[in-house]
Amino acid sequence: MRSFELVRFALGAIIAHPMRSVLTSLGVVIGVAAVVMMTSIGLGAQQRVTQAISGLGSNLIIVTPNFQRGPVAQAAGAGVSLRDGDAVAIARQVEGVAAVAPLVRGQAQLASDGANWNTQIQGVTPDYLVARDLKIASGRMFDENEARQGRKVLVVGPTVAKELWGDSDPIGRRVRVRTVPFEVIGVLESKGQAGFGQDQDDVVLGPLSAVRSRIAGRRSRGDSVQTIYVKAVDEDSLDRVQEDVTNLLRDQHKIRQGEDDDFQTQNMASILEASQAAVGTFTVLLAAVAGVSLVVGGVGIMNIMLVAVTERTREIGLRMAVGAKRSHILIQFALESVALSLVGGLIGLTIGVLGAFAIAKLGEWPAAVPPWAGPLALGFSVVVGLVFGAYPSWRAARLDPIEALRRE
Repeated sequence: MRSFELVRFALGAIIAHPMRSVLTSLGVVIGVAAVVMMTSIGLGAQQRVTQAISGLGSNLIIVTPNFQRGPVAQAAGAGVSLRDGDAVAIARQVEGVAAVAPLVRGQAQLASDGANWNTQIQGVTPDYLVARDLKIASGRMFDENEARQGRKVLVVGPTVAKELWGDSDPIGRRVRVRTVPFEVIGVLESKGQAGFGQDQDDVVLGPLSAVRSRIAGRRSRGDSVQTIYVKAVDEDSLDRVQEDVTNLLRDQHKIRQGEDDDFQTQNMASILEASQAAVGTFTVLLAAVAGVSLVVGGVGIMNIMLVAVTERTREIGLRMAVGAKRSHILIQFALESVALSLVGGLIGLTIGVLGAFAIAKLGEWPAAVPPWAGPLALGFSVVVGLVFGAYPSWRAARLDPIEALRRE
């Protein structure tokens, strides 16, 4: 018997029972769709985490006070341990540093030309642009002299500029921060949404001393800072710079050996790697859970094929009586099983891809369907059809033609 005849017999048997064929494939459809959507969600989460961390800057080390030092945690803002001198010491004594930028922040209401907007005010130095990989879209950044003198000048993010002045040029505009007048001298280049929905353009930068004394003065005294951004010259020196910064600050703060640090350093590359590994594990777990439905779908195929063997006993006996070999019967039923599973895989793949894009759009989630999803889903569908169709096919091929023809 020729191969195309076996295929024709198999397809004819599937078409002859459309409802049964649809229900048989349904388990594979659900399984493949679930696997594709779960892996897409996992990869989308990985991209979002990457965007969130990468948006802070490349080759970056973030130094913050350690509020958990000692047996009792301190309240945020209490006993701030970082000072301007720490930033200066890092810039002077640590090799492989491209930029050091101390920072204080506060929330304030801005008002200008009849409009107002509540946003975050960050007191920084000019090196902050280098540390955070920020660029000026129009105007300029304040220089070292303006920063040192505490001049009342601001660089605003695109969101702030739009909310206060619309499409008008904000350069040279006067704006009140609380009750203090400032002049806008620059607008940052847009960085868009951060990975977790935070608008990175909704920010205002001002000279560190001016913001500390006039905006954040109630919570920040003297020369204290809330964060120090340290940018390494390249990724290879990141770990060494972090270690050198830690050792230097322990000396600066006179911390004895064995005592806890009153600060903490975070390496963005390490955090990114750990986050991606965690999300990757989460993705594999989701795919494994979804893969269980594929196994259930395979069991459904096996059950239906066993029923089909029983129903078509006389047909099998008749075909064997007129010359069909056992191998022909085996191949025909295996083809039916694979065809049902493969069609289910195609439908499930389509539903999974559409579902992944729908979830991404509704939840503002990155659409990340892996390129291997299609080949893997279809390949796994064929494997399911072969594995779970093997026993029914073997049962059909082992039937005795005489006994099969005697059955009603």
